[in-house]
This record gives sequence, C-alpha cells and structure tokens, in this order.
Amino acid sequence: MNYSQIRYDVADGICTITLNRPEKLNAFTGTMGDEIYAAFQAANASSDVKVIIVTGAGAAFCAGVDSQAMADPQEALKVTTTKLLSHFPSENYNNPKPTICAINGAAIGVGVTMSLSFDLRVVEAGAKLAVPFAKLGMLPGVGSTYILPRMLGRGRALDILLTSRSFTAEEAFQMGLVERVAPVGKTYETARELALAMARCDAKILADVKEMINYGSDATHLAQAVENEGKSFARWRARRAKKWSAHS
Repeated sequence: MNYSQIRYDVADGICTITLNRPEKLNAFTGTMGDEIYAAFQAANASSDVKVIIVTGAGAAFCAGVDSQAMADPQEALKVTTTKLLSHFPSENYNNPKPTICAINGAAIGVGVTMSLSFDLRVVEAGAKLAVPFAKLGMLPGVGSTYILPRMLGRGRALDILLTSRSFTAEEAFQMGLVERVAPVGKTYETARELALAMARCDAKILADVKEMINYGSDATHLAQAVENEGKSFARWRARRAKKWSAHS
C-alpha cells in the first residue's frame, strides 16, 4: 500500500510506523487514521515483524485532530468513521505482537488517546501532553474511558479529562500514563532498544505473556488468573512436545 501521511519501515524484526505530517505537527486526519490502521494490519500479517513501534516525524508526536481537515466534509466523515477510532483500540490491546508508542514531543487529544492501547509508552523529556476534549466541546474516545481509569485510577483520569489541563512528560510518568521518559532526541532510540530486546524472544512466548497479563488485569479473583496460567502452561508444554517430536 502507498501511504501519504505515514511511513512504514521494517528492519531487525521491528516495524516502525511514523506519523508523517511534520509541517502540521502530525495533526490527525481521517486519512492518517486509515493509513495507521492499514499499516498495523500489514505488520500483524508479516512474519518479518515481531514488534511494532509508532512514532512521529519532526518536533511533535501528534497535535490532535487537524481542524482545517475537519472543515472538509469528506475528511470530517473519515475522522469519525476510521477504524482507528472504533476497531483499533481493542485489536491493539489484544495484539499478540508487542507494541510501543514513542511519543517524541507534544501529544494532544487523540495524540494521547491513540497511545493508550499500546503495551508501552516512551515519551520525550519535557514534552507537553493534554486531553482537552471537554474544553473543545468534544468527548474522549479510542478506548480511553476504559483504559485511563485502569491506568491512572478514576480520580486522576477525571482530573486530566475534566480540567483539560496540560501536563509534562515527567508528570505523565509519575501518574502511570507512560512507562519511560527518554532524553530529548532519544525517544525513538529508547523505544527501539526495548523493541530489540523483545524481538530476541520467542514470538509465541511474547504473545502468551500479553494474553496472560490482559486476562489477569481483568480477572476478578486471583484464582482465575492462576487457572488461566495453568492453561497457558499446558499450551506451552504442548508446543514444546510438538517441537521436540519434529526434531527427533
């Protein structure tokens, strides 16, 4: 597929999807949403890809929805109907391949909410973030009403959503919104180091670990998580037995 608003690159088992409207601070459009979704479909289908990173070109990660693009009725319709908003959050949350969002500068609105379904978020030191939907007369989406309270707690989620205030990368780390704060100019490099460590592992093990953590996060009792671990161990033993049998 030819992309006009993102870049798609694969090297060393890592797929890098780069938001590529630097002159607009990578402001989000429906076309960009469709292209990101298509790129994930391609990466997930490729045996050459073990880990997926999303980052931004230029000085910002994503400055929110492009208000100028929204003035175009066709583009506005694309924004509201793109599968990135409706299908992507749950698909990415349950993606068997590890995903990392490298937030290389300011992230506003959808620039924050699109990152929430990723496994890890790395943000550049000093970057400003905000989810100012209330101030703009809009509502949060991309699964944020499910993920944010689980990441931050109900109070902190409402704090940043109801006040529409901006906050720093360092505060985002303290509240649990991101997992790493990278030195200025080193956000993608930091994310890639994490991805390389993951890419050296067995892809099926990575998928199993993600499934187990997702299940355990939503389980209501410890016993449920332990039971699921037993099922996962059984599948792992069956795979190993099949592998040994094939080599004997």
